[in-house]
Amino acid sequence: MASILKKKQKKRDNKYTLSDLKTLGHQLLSSRSHINNLPLLLTFVNPNSSPQFALESLLSLQSFFTPLLPDLPSSSSKHSSAAEDSQEDPEFIYRTWLRSKFDEFVQSLIDIAISPQSEATLREVVLDTIMEFVKVGNGGRFHSSIYHKLIGGTVHSALGVDLLVELLSSKYFKYTDVRYFTYISVEKLARTIDLKDTSDEETESLDADSKSQPRTSIELSIHKIHYILSHIPPLDGPKEASEYEMWNGSGIFVKDGNLKKQPKHLKVEAKQCKTMGASNNVLSAASVAKKMKLKFTKAWISFLGLPLPLDVYKEVLVNLHEVVIPHLSNPIMLCDFLTRSYDIGGVISVMALSSLYVLMTQHGLEYPNFYEKLYVLLEPSIFMAKHRAKFFQLLDSCLKSPLLPAYLAASYAKKLSRLALSVPPSGALVITALIHNLLRRHPSINCLVHREDIDETAKSNSREEKELGNNTEDSCTGIDTARKEPGVDLFKNEESDPMKTKALRSSLWEIDTLRHHYCPPVSRFVLSLENDLTVRSKTTEVAVKDFSSGSYATIFGEEMRRRVKQVPLAFYNTTPTSLFSESDFAGWTFKSKENDDPPDQSAKRQRVECA
Repeated sequence: MASILKKKQKKRDNKYTLSDLKTLGHQLLSSRSHINNLPLLLTFVNPNSSPQFALESLLSLQSFFTPLLPDLPSSSSKHSSAAEDSQEDPEFIYRTWLRSKFDEFVQSLIDIAISPQSEATLREVVLDTIMEFVKVGNGGRFHSSIYHKLIGGTVHSALGVDLLVELLSSKYFKYTDVRYFTYISVEKLARTIDLKDTSDEETESLDADSKSQPRTSIELSIHKIHYILSHIPPLDGPKEASEYEMWNGSGIFVKDGNLKKQPKHLKVEAKQCKTMGASNNVLSAASVAKKMKLKFTKAWISFLGLPLPLDVYKEVLVNLHEVVIPHLSNPIMLCDFLTRSYDIGGVISVMALSSLYVLMTQHGLEYPNFYEKLYVLLEPSIFMAKHRAKFFQLLDSCLKSPLLPAYLAASYAKKLSRLALSVPPSGALVITALIHNLLRRHPSINCLVHREDIDETAKSNSREEKELGNNTEDSCTGIDTARKEPGVDLFKNEESDPMKTKALRSSLWEIDTLRHHYCPPVSRFVLSLENDLTVRSKTTEVAVKDFSSGSYATIFGEEMRRRVKQVPLAFYNTTPTSLFSESDFAGWTFKSKENDDPPDQSAKRQRVECA
C-alpha cells in the first residue's frame, strides 16, 4: 500500500514543478477565488513527497491559515446546537470547511514529524510550524489539543528517541506553559498505555504470535515518556509571576473571569504580555507553582504505574530522590512504588533505598520491616555493585540513631565482620569503618570486642538469671555459651532475622584476623579499632564516603603516593650460592653444580642421617 502511494505521489510531483507550487500559493494568498488550490497544496504535505515540494506547500499553507485561525470555529462546534442553527449560513459553512482542512494540515505535519523518511531540516521546520499553531490556534490561547496530538504521535511512533524529541526538549521545554501541558499530555498517554497493556495481556492466549510486537511498542513508548519527563526542567524557586517565560502570553495562567474579555487579535497582546509586569489578570507566582507541582505529580505517578522496562526502572530509582521527590506535591504518594521496589531484593532494593530513606526521614513514612530488609541486602555481591558507594553511606546513616536496640546493632556489626572474610580489600576497609562507627555510637555492643572467660561468664550469667528471673535476647552473654566448647561461634550467619542471629553471644573475631590481612592498608586501618571507643572525646566517627567507592585501583594509587620512611631490604654478608642454606632445613644438604659429582647426582638432595 505504501509503495502505491509513493508511485502516485511521484506522478503528482512530476506533474507540478516547484515554481508551479509557488504560483499556487501566491494565488491562494491573493484571493478567495483560488481557494481550490488549498486541497491541492495539502496533497504535497506528506512524508512521501519531495522535501522541497513539502516545504514550499507548508510555507504557503502556514501563511494562509495563521491570520484566519482566530476566526475559525473549533473542531467540536460542528456538532453543537449553534452550528445546526446556522447550517444555512454560507460563511459559517466556509469557515467550518477551512477548519477541517486546517485539522488535516496539522495531522499531515505530525505525520511528517514522526516519519523516519523525513529529513532533519524539514522535521525542524515542521516542529516550529506546529508550535506556532499551538501558540495562536485556539483563539489566541494555547492549543492543547494540537500539542497533545504532537506528543501522542511522537510517543506512539516507531522511531526511537530521535531529533524531534531532542528539539522539543531543547527549544520549547524552557517555557512554563509548554511544561504544564506536557505534564497533562504525559498523564493521559500513561493512562492509555496502561489500558493498552492490560488489553494485550487479556488477548495473549488468543494470539500468541503477535504479543511480542505490542510489548515492544509499549516499551519503546515508555522509553520516550521517560525521556520527555526527565528532560523537563523543574520549576525554579519562588519568583514573580511575570518572570515565568511563556510560549503563549495569555490564556493559561490567567484568571478565568478575564478570558472572555480578550479581543480577537491577540497576537500583539501576547507579545505585550511577555514584556509587561505582573498584572491583576495574571495568577500569582504561588498559584502558578502550585498548579505546576500538581501536574508534575500526576504525570510522574501515572508514569510510575506503567510496566517499566528494567533499564528505565533502574534509571528512575537512581534519580528519584533528587529529581522527583523534592518537586512532588505529596511525596508520600510514592510509598507504594518504593516499598514494592525495596521488597524485590538485590540491586533494585539498593537503588530504592535512597528514596525510601528520604521519605522516612523527611516526610514521616513508617516502614516497620525496614531494618530487616536492609539486613538481608548485606551480601558479598553488594561490594561489587555499581551503586555500592551510595548504599554504604545510607547504611551508615540508617545505623546512626542511638535508639537502635543492642541486638540490632550487634547483628549488623557481626554480619559485616563475617563478610570481611570474603570481600575484596576495598570492602574490608568499608566494613572496618562501619564497625568503627557502630562501636562508637552503641557502647552496649562493646562486649563483642572483649569477651570474658567462659567460667566467669557462666557465673555472672547464672547470677543475673537469679536476680532478674529471665534470660533476654539482648544480654551480652548467655547460658548456652558456657555449654559450648571454646572456639564455637554462636552467631547464625544464615539467619535473615536480626533478632534471631544471637550476635550478642558472639565476638568480632573476624576483625582480629584482618590485622594480618595481605593488603597493608587493611591491616593498618584495623588498628584503629584498638582505641578505646567508649570515650567519645578521644575518637571521632570515620567518614564512610572516603572508603565507599574504593577499589583495587584506588588502593594501589594511595599506596604509590604514600611516602615510606623505612623500606625492608634483602641484605647478605656474602653472595649466596644456593637457594636454601643448610641451616634452614636441618638434616638436608644442597650440592652446587660446581662440585665434581655426576650431573644426575648434583641435582639431587640427599638425606644425611642424623647422629
